[in-house]
This record gives sequence, C-alpha cells and structure tokens, in this order.
Amino acid sequence: MNKQELENRLMDFAATIIIVASKFEKNYAGNHLSGQIIRSGTSPALNYGEAQSAESSKDFIHKMGICLKELRESFVCLKIIEKANLTTDLNNLSIAKKEANELISIFVSSIKTAKTNMK
Repeated sequence: MNKQELENRLMDFAATIIIVASKFEKNYAGNHLSGQIIRSGTSPALNYGEAQSAESSKDFIHKMGICLKELRESFVCLKIIEKANLTTDLNNLSIAKKEANELISIFVSSIKTAKTNMK
C-alpha cells in the first residue's frame, strides 16, 4: 500500500467515524462519546499528513506513534459504544471497528519497519 492509499483509508475511516457519531443517542453518554470518538477518529488522518512532512526519521516515528495511539483509543471507544448500545447504526460501527483494527496493524508494522531502517 502506498502513502496515498493509506491516507485515503484514514480519511475514509474519519468519515465513517463522523457518520457513526452523528447517529448516537442524544444523552450525556452519547454526547460525551460522540465528541471523544470524533476527536480520536479524525486525528490519525491529520497526524499522518504531518508524518509525511517529518523533519527526521525519529520525528516520523513519533508522529506515526501518535496516529497509532489515536487509532487504539478509537478502537476502544468503538467497543464501549457497542457495549453501551449508544447507536443503532451497527453496520457502520462494525465497519469502523474492523478498519480501526486493520489500521492499527498497518501502523504497528510501519513503525517497526521505520525503526529497523533507522539502525
């Protein structure tokens, strides 16, 4: 997968997160987790753009690490949303969980490769 394909996947993931969050129940928990998942779910796409302009290999690894942390946070948040039954849009929720998991794997691998290449 090239950089543009990964960036597109991250943008699609962010859009899916926004769609999922827009359908949450309008209560305290729904509002709270809606804001949380939108922040963590859109962050990887934005931070990946920053990683592409990294000033060094170390900076690239750091920025990719931020993407990974936000993806993991999003994945856990999606599981909480599912367990708390905050949405009826189970199809997009399932898509988002699957994609978060796949993106996590991609970022773990990319960071590992970048660290190896630094040595």
